[in-house]
Parts: sequence; C-alpha cells; structure tokens
Amino acid sequence: MSERAANTAWARALVDELARAGVREVVLAPGSRSTPLVMAFAADGRFRPRVHLDERSAAFFALGVGKATGVPAVVLTTSGTAAANVYPAVVEASAAEVPLLVLTADRPPRHRGADANQTIDQVRMFGGYVREFFEVPEPALEGPALRHLRSLIGRAVASAVGAPAGPVHLNVPFDKPLEPVEVADSFVGAHPLAVKGRPSGEPFVSVSAAHAQPSAPELEALREELRGSEGVIVAGPSPESARSGPAVKELAAATGFPVLADPLSGARFGPGAGAYCVAAYDLFLRDTAVAERLRPSVVLRVGSSPTSAALLEWLLLHNGVPQIVIDGGGRWKDHLATATRYVRADAADTMRALAARATRTGSPQWEDVWRRVESAALEALGSLRGTLMEGEVWGPVLASLSSGSTLFVSNSMPIRDLDALGLPREEGLDVLGNRGASGIDGVVSTAFGVASQRKGPTVCVLGDLALFHDQNGLLWSREEDAAVVFVLVDNDGGGIFHGLPIAEHEPHFSRYFATPHGLDFVHAAALHGISMESVEVEDLADPLEQAIQARGTKILRVRSDRAASHRRRRELIAAVQKSVREALAKESEALPMETSPR
Repeated sequence: MSERAANTAWARALVDELARAGVREVVLAPGSRSTPLVMAFAADGRFRPRVHLDERSAAFFALGVGKATGVPAVVLTTSGTAAANVYPAVVEASAAEVPLLVLTADRPPRHRGADANQTIDQVRMFGGYVREFFEVPEPALEGPALRHLRSLIGRAVASAVGAPAGPVHLNVPFDKPLEPVEVADSFVGAHPLAVKGRPSGEPFVSVSAAHAQPSAPELEALREELRGSEGVIVAGPSPESARSGPAVKELAAATGFPVLADPLSGARFGPGAGAYCVAAYDLFLRDTAVAERLRPSVVLRVGSSPTSAALLEWLLLHNGVPQIVIDGGGRWKDHLATATRYVRADAADTMRALAARATRTGSPQWEDVWRRVESAALEALGSLRGTLMEGEVWGPVLASLSSGSTLFVSNSMPIRDLDALGLPREEGLDVLGNRGASGIDGVVSTAFGVASQRKGPTVCVLGDLALFHDQNGLLWSREEDAAVVFVLVDNDGGGIFHGLPIAEHEPHFSRYFATPHGLDFVHAAALHGISMESVEVEDLADPLEQAIQARGTKILRVRSDRAASHRRRRELIAAVQKSVREALAKESEALPMETSPR
C-alpha cells in the first residue's frame, strides 16, 4: 500500500468527523498546501464550501455563520501569512464567545525554521485567543492514528461550542503529494472504523456540553439577595440573545425590576412578557444628579459590558451597592470591579430558575420614578426629532424591520446611536454586532455570513470607515443566499472622535483622528456589481423598504456632516437632561437645574 494516500485518508477522516459533529459551512481561500482538505470538503456533499480571495473576509464570514447559528463554521487557509490574516476574526470570536473552527494548512515540521518557502511558525500563533490549539500530527496510514484524529476533531468541535464558545485552531501539516490518491481497499478492509468512522453515523466520540447550574442553596441565596425593593436588571450583549433575552424579561416580570437592555442583549426588542424595559437610559443617565436619584438597592447583571458608557458610569457611581453578575462563560465580565457576587452558571437557566422562586419585591414607587424619567426623556426626543442627522437613520431602519428580520449593526457611532434612540418594542427583532473586541474591521463580511443563515431579510447599518476596512467583503454579494441591504452613514471620516477632547486641537485633529478620505464608494459598489443609491435621511424609508422587498444586496448611502451631527447630539442630550431634571424637580426633593451633557 502506497503511503502517498496518507494525505487523502487523513483529510477525509478529518472532514467526515466535522460533518458528523454537525458542521456544515466551510469558508476557504485558495492555496496549495490546503489542497487535501479542500478536495475532501468538495467531495463531501454534507458541506457547503464557500470561496473568498481574502482570508480576513473569509474568516469574518465564518464568524457571522457562528454568530447566527451557534454552530461553528470552518475557515480554511493555506500556510504562511494567509493564516495570519485570520487573526482579527479569531480575536473577535474569542471576545464575543462565538464558535469558530480555524484550520490552517502547514508545511511539514521539518521545514520550519529552515528557510522553506511560505513557512512561518504557526504553532499557537493565535496565543490565548483560542479556546484550544491542536497541532494535528502528520498524516499517517495507520489505523490507530486515524482513530486518534477522529477523536481529536470531536474534542475540537466541543471546545468551540463552549462554554464559553469561541475559536479553536487546528494546524494541519501536509507533505507532497497534495492531490488526491485513493486508499487501497485492503487498508480500508483492515481498518474500517478508522477510515469510515462509526457505522451508526455518530461522531467518533460525543462530548457533552457543560452548562454550569447553580445549586439549590445558591439559588436560595440569590433569591434572598434580590429581595430589594429598588432593584434593576442590566442586560448586556449576549452571544445567546435568543435564550437570555426572554429569560431576562421573565425574571424582570417576576421581581418587578426595571430592565436596562442593550440592543444586543435580546431583551430590547420583542414581547415584553410583563417586564418593563426602560427607553432612552443612555441619554438621561449621563446626568450625574439624575443618576444619583436613580440609586438602586441591588443590581443583577448578565451578558457582556453594555455599549452605553453612561450606563457603565451609573454602575460605577453606585459601586458598593450589591451587584450580582451571572455568567456561565470562562471570561471575567467585571472590568469596573463593581461586582459583589459573581455566579458562574448559565445565565438563562439561572434567571428562569430564579423567576420561578422570586417574589415581586420591586416597589411601584421605584418603577414610577423610572417611568417618569423615561417619559420626560421621550418627550424631549419627540420635540427634537429630525435634528439629529446621523441618528435619524434609526427611525426608518427599525420601522422597516419586522419580526423575522435581522439587523447587523456596526461599531463606532451606529451601535451607540441605536442604543440611545432605539426604543423597546413588542415586535421581535434579531440584532447582532461584533461587540467582542468592538472593531470596525470585518463588518461587511460578518453581515454576509449572518445573512447566509437567515430566511428573512438582513439589514446592516455601518459607517464609511467600516465599509472602507472591509471593501473586499463585498465580494460575498455573489452568494445567492447571502443578500444584505447596507445603510451606509457616510460622514467622510471618523465621526466618533468628535466626542473626544482632542477634537479641539485643529489642524491635528482632522489630519490624524477624523481622517477625511474623500472616497466615493459608488466605485467600490460598481466593482462588485452592487447597486448603490444616495438618499437623504428624511427620504430613507421608501428606498429601504423597496431594497428589502427586492431581496438582493444594495447599498443606501446617507451622507452627513460629522461636526454638525456631533453638535446636534449634544443639543439633544442637553434637552433630554433638562426635561428629566424638570420632571424630577416636581418631587419634594428637587434637583438643581444645571446641566452639562457628556
């Protein structure tokens, strides 16, 4: 039997076990050293192989698949710097707890450190950002070796899905010949389990998921801690928003605690189930006097750090108040060091268990204060609608998205404006974003990856710098099942930097921070055959609705002025704070009327 068939048998066994574990999406970039795996994926009808010329865009697409489904997709690269281009997506997957399988083909170990072409040190190249690293042995036509490989793939998939979920790196060396060579029937007959896997079709080894559950005494202790009359639930971004969001509302309804729900928490949009989700908290919590008045007796926190800087400041302001964090992942989620109790348990399961045991201790007076503050904030918002240039895109965007739709929102100002202006509603909406490391790279590709797993329409709101960073991602528009309507807020530079003190230092601010680029993205759209239309923010509703109905990829560009938008945000915040202070001043304990918007 020829050892030349080792690569083929090795790659097919690896791919077979991935399929048995439920993996279906594989995203690859062309290369030579990965040939055995590419050919194995192509020959296996259980996969949908997708090809992209840019490894970074390929990896972010795979990230989007994992974000949308909870099932890891494979991103496959050849050796050398091709593998290094996956790094940004690995970092985001790690921080956002999204399952991802990174397969990097490699030269044989003897080539490392020996001046071999396209050979770099790929061993543990992603450092601590991966849940596990596997240096896959060199292919060998041996029954025990193939069985070990199958077992290793089961471990890799189990590690990727968590908890916490995240990226797993498998480095797979191949020697030549790289093209397929059939395995002799005699070897198959002698080692059927190694070559064909378990006859039942099950994985070679099934690994059960570990979900930490609190004990009965711990649940009872938590129930007692949540008996405060002025409690609040803070729901941050969640990788399992479809599970955790409804659980947040179930517990909120049982306790009577108001909910401060991040747009990515799963609790902002959808049936209220008797819970009270506070609107516009990002705007009125910026006022220190208002934040002081809304002092809680206990805070329950789930999910990652909220998007809202004002909410984070509110949590820090009330450091010393009992703050309970419930988190089943392996990452520490308390960068402000305000937690008084940290419960390592599945958040959704724990909240449901607590809801079943909880008594309604939240006082009507406590809820009434929040509702009066919210009402005053919304009154100010209503009076100033149409004056916040960039943030006004969220009115028509949210109105156009019904239940079953998916919204992918970029970092920088889009997610912040959504957090401030996106009001809770009864109709469901799946909102996703890359808030793990909060970068603007890979937004386009991730949105396409998400869209490929959705039956309903997908809309992505992003800024011009995010589009610039991932222009190569527009190549994904060729995928028949991955249509995205992009709402591009084009302010010719980095608008978020206008909120920093450095904005007062011209001309250095414009040159080194705001960085106006003067690019017209119509040319990038045309390069990929994508229709692009420029619209005014007040005219966005109809073109957006038409683009969604067309079920194709399109870019709707809304131009804005960075400096003017920033001024109008400040005016809006000042108006909200003034309105809220006036509402609270009607109480016996009046607040001073000075305001300094942050």
